[in-house]
Amino acid sequence: MSTPQIRLARSINLQFMKSAKAIFKQYLREKRMLLSHQREEIFDTFMKTRNHPTVDFLYDVIRKKYPKIGLATVYRTMRIICDADLARKVDFGDGVRRFEHKFKRHKHHHLICTKCGRIIEVKSPEIERLPKKLASQHDFSATKNTMEIFGICSSCQSNT
Repeated sequence: MSTPQIRLARSINLQFMKSAKAIFKQYLREKRMLLSHQREEIFDTFMKTRNHPTVDFLYDVIRKKYPKIGLATVYRTMRIICDADLARKVDFGDGVRRFEHKFKRHKHHHLICTKCGRIIEVKSPEIERLPKKLASQHDFSATKNTMEIFGICSSCQSNT
């Protein structure tokens, strides 16, 4: 599977960004951590991504502004952003850890092309009902669920 193209958004809603950053700052205060320039740049860059960025992608973008930043700093900051419940780690079966926005995002699932790496986000009421139904049938208390469906996208199907 090839790596999907990750892009930065051309524009981002300033109020959205301000609200998310306020939550991040509050989390850092509660944990007695500082909002360094590097952490802020990592946060801003992550929030501006449109897809599911990797740490390597974020590192490459941020290094242009902060050439001395370490890869470990990006990893640690992304872990903090996840702990603040503004992002979550996602694994699409290729061994690459990616991150996904959680702030003001609706629950969705993923269709992943195993040829080109394209990731399609889908929302489906039927998919949302299924885990609750299964949990109920088995007297199970589900706390979280995700669904990734692997296959070949229409573009790759037409190219074969």
